[in-house]
Amino acid sequence: MKHFLLAGFLSLTAVAQAQNVAYQTPPRAIADIVEAPVTPRISLSSDGKWMAMLAVQDMPSIADLSQPELRLAGLRINPRTNGPSRISYSTGLMLRRLEDGKDMGVLNLPTQARISDVSWSPDNSKLAFCHTTGSGAEGRIELWVVDVNTFAARRIPGITLNATLGTPYEWVSDNQTLIVRALVAGRGAAPSATAPPTGPAVQENNGKAAGARTYQDLLRNPTDERLFEHYATSQMVRVTLEGKLQPISQPGLIQSAVPSPNGKYILVKTRHRPYSYNLPISSFPLKVEVYDLTTGDPVKMLADLPLADNVPTAFDAVPTGQRSHGWRADAPATLYWAEAQDGGNPKTEAAIRDKVFTLTAPFTGQAEEFAALPLRYDGVTWGNNSVALVYGSRWADRKEVTWRVTPGALPSLAVLYERSSQDKYTDPGSAYTKRNAQGQPVLLTDVANKTIYFTGLGASPEGDRPFVDELDLATKKTTRWWRSEAPYYEVPLAILDAEKRRILTRREAVDQAPNYYVRDTRGGKLTAITKFPNPYAAFGGSFKKQVLRYKRADGVELTANLYLPPNYKPTDGPLPTLMEAYPVEFKDKKNAGQVSGSPYTFTRVGYGSPIFWVTQGYAVLQGTSIPIVGEGTKEPNDTYIEQLVSSAKAAIDEGKRMGVVDPNRVAVMGHSYGAFMTANLLAHSNLFRAGIARSGAYNRTLTPFGFQGEERTFWQAPEVYNAMSPFNYANKIKTPILLIHGELDNNSGTFPIQSERFYSALKGHGATTRYVVLPFESHGYAARENIMHMLWEMNAWLDKYVKNPTTAAAN
Repeated sequence: MKHFLLAGFLSLTAVAQAQNVAYQTPPRAIADIVEAPVTPRISLSSDGKWMAMLAVQDMPSIADLSQPELRLAGLRINPRTNGPSRISYSTGLMLRRLEDGKDMGVLNLPTQARISDVSWSPDNSKLAFCHTTGSGAEGRIELWVVDVNTFAARRIPGITLNATLGTPYEWVSDNQTLIVRALVAGRGAAPSATAPPTGPAVQENNGKAAGARTYQDLLRNPTDERLFEHYATSQMVRVTLEGKLQPISQPGLIQSAVPSPNGKYILVKTRHRPYSYNLPISSFPLKVEVYDLTTGDPVKMLADLPLADNVPTAFDAVPTGQRSHGWRADAPATLYWAEAQDGGNPKTEAAIRDKVFTLTAPFTGQAEEFAALPLRYDGVTWGNNSVALVYGSRWADRKEVTWRVTPGALPSLAVLYERSSQDKYTDPGSAYTKRNAQGQPVLLTDVANKTIYFTGLGASPEGDRPFVDELDLATKKTTRWWRSEAPYYEVPLAILDAEKRRILTRREAVDQAPNYYVRDTRGGKLTAITKFPNPYAAFGGSFKKQVLRYKRADGVELTANLYLPPNYKPTDGPLPTLMEAYPVEFKDKKNAGQVSGSPYTFTRVGYGSPIFWVTQGYAVLQGTSIPIVGEGTKEPNDTYIEQLVSSAKAAIDEGKRMGVVDPNRVAVMGHSYGAFMTANLLAHSNLFRAGIARSGAYNRTLTPFGFQGEERTFWQAPEVYNAMSPFNYANKIKTPILLIHGELDNNSGTFPIQSERFYSALKGHGATTRYVVLPFESHGYAARENIMHMLWEMNAWLDKYVKNPTTAAAN
């Protein structure tokens, strides 16, 4: 396939043309920010003694990105390694002891390491990881283990992993054994992708409603099916740290193989035929079984679920039958799962919408009802026989409930929290879990099982203030241990000692890069664990942020983050401005106006950020809130355009009032749904000088069974789909618009054809537009060359049509 970028900046006539363009780089100040050092990843041992620090791979090259790739059943597979084709590897590993901050280098790491899927053993004495070797035809995925006592790494011999369907190994609770999904020995050569077809690909529907949202990378024909099976089929193997191997069952499309907490059984989920050409692997038929881990014999068939091709398109809809199987984390070997009581359809009236069942080893009895929920089941957090938390929700009114359940007693539900999922100010946070001796996450409780703990971001009118709370289960009274205080933004990551109230946090400030600390919440003592440097120290140090608060015409409160050039002074007057936003749907105006984020965070600039342009003399409105509200029986998108334009105008007016935004020189940009927003703002307002839309969808009839927060289909609300599609208003767009799209976009709904057809429509009506296709990129961009060129394109567009609009008009 020939890859190309469309039309360079040429001072020619308005004739549309396409040509190859060499990769370009943006101004040095922008490039320096892109190439700033990457902060290491961390992985904390559950006993709070060790922190693994992993060096992060920098941006891959376009050569790396252009390696062979198969796009099958919603997956992206590297056929040379039998793993995911798009992954950000770690390139180094070091252990840091939290007690004294001492670093321990890991011995014998593989050269040119490409590390992924790091996991501590249940007793934290070992650390396993996958290592992907080479990029040639002999590439493979190996299993490695680090001994924390000797700080030495070694490869587990005799096994090559198959990571096509996810993390390919699980620790067993004995700390000496792992269950892995391995390449099938002697599987032979891959089927030919170019073999002549033996007939047409046929799809048929026998009179049942089977609508589905749009998906990418699906199977298309029998050849795809054979390729998919070749690469996704694995062999389940029990492997010891010494390399002793015991195959279990037959090879198959094994999606997961999870040992029971007591290490005696394995819960295995396997996909199988018949496949779908309209749905990804997550909807394929699913067999759920239990095997004996020692003998490898099958013990129990739990379910064999059919192809989920008739699930209603509503957001709360689920397949019928068993789903969401797992092991009860606090019991030796007890299974649990959920079953819909309403046929899986939230439109059906039902007093009980879901039930949760349990079944204890040896799995010969009847399943017991654990919980009967009036809402859709959203998960469970296990603690012990005295306490577990069950979660439920309803999309229609955004209601969510947390119930306390006592697993050791008769089934009963006690409401712990009931709230709107969109009301950030009432969010209690997440129940804190800690791994038990079997390596399972369970609720951290006090000795008497009367108290559990919560951590959260702590949204408030003054911004996010993360916290740690303890909750008395009997009285439901909350006691706050600690809350982040200005001028810092500090997030709790782990409770190291509940009795002493010691926690691990990540702390940052506007001018201080994030680092890790041990905090004594009683005495206030703060001990630094890391000292990662400011990645922007070489060119200014930090980006100053001001959180703006203002209202739009209907009274909804809005916010935006304002960034100004480092040396800006009020006497400099209003600046050319770049606004970035991403609309969000709400069912309540009050919730829509709540403050998000914090004024005290350190600004790390990612490749998609608008903040680069403060270096070029622009004011930047980042994270501009665009709430789309539909209260009561009204849906948010019923008045999408009106609310969109009103929100954007309010932000510009506030910047103008402050004297920093030149209302005659404002551009708008967005990615994905933000690109859709950008095109609509240009079609329905005259607020902007230019727009930049990356990887968007512009014709909603190409996503007819719902999109974003819209669950109505095109046939239920055609007027909404038509009014919201900027493609229908291409003849109205006179403001210059730059379209950018990844050539291999894998996101639901944002097929590259969305940009192709929109560009053609714009061009056909004489618009000023440019369409840039980034080779090999998905919905998010990765390759260094593509990212640098994208920033060059954006900078040139902004300079031409926003910073110097008079010059652009003259040309």
